[in-house]
Amino acid sequence: MQLKTVGLVTYHCPHLKTEQVLQRILQQDFGLRMYALPFTPRKRRETLFDHRPDQSAAVAPQAMAEKHGIPYVECASDRDIDDACDVYLILGAGVLSPGCVRGKKIINCHPGIIPACRGLDAFKWALYGMKPLGITLHYIDAEVDAGEIISVIPTNVYVSDSLATLARRHYDNEIDCMSRITEFLDHPQNPFEHIETGEPMRRMPLGKERELAHRFSDYVEKYGRPGQAKRRGA
Repeated sequence: MQLKTVGLVTYHCPHLKTEQVLQRILQQDFGLRMYALPFTPRKRRETLFDHRPDQSAAVAPQAMAEKHGIPYVECASDRDIDDACDVYLILGAGVLSPGCVRGKKIINCHPGIIPACRGLDAFKWALYGMKPLGITLHYIDAEVDAGEIISVIPTNVYVSDSLATLARRHYDNEIDCMSRITEFLDHPQNPFEHIETGEPMRRMPLGKERELAHRFSDYVEKYGRPGQAKRRGA
């Protein structure tokens, strides 16, 4: 797919995922526009482990846009996202309104295999449910994590993994997939087309995180043992 302009939807505040993806796609053969939405901090929850790095440990998107000559649109709401781009990549945003989504090709990177792992904490719920781990690139529509799938890219699991190393590799896979969006648009892949559908999930309670940690060795034994088919992923 020949893309002329790609919109990057993010927050109007320092955001690590935005910084990481932008650094990887700066030299690609399409123009960029950045749309920065207001950010409302969430109340800090007690967790057993953090499966993603601190997203505030980054430079401001506006500073990157100015450095690289990228048009920067500070948005009061998602209604301020115009129709100037061929596709839009969600790097940071809440649930978009129907008015924003209508008529646009908006791509999200979900940190779970759709439709098996939908909703929040997909990494943790995949491990808890002994489901395969991967990243789903999909178009956004009105239903949660249910738009048309572009590609599903597995995350490799190794028998020597800890929760920390697997969580880090899974997050790296997410960054890698967003950075290679044209490749996956041109050559879609989905080794999990017939996976069982799961319900959208909320944040994992602390008690279930403890259960997950207790049986993590069973997960890596199932998915990390030698002899499993390996597919391209992070």
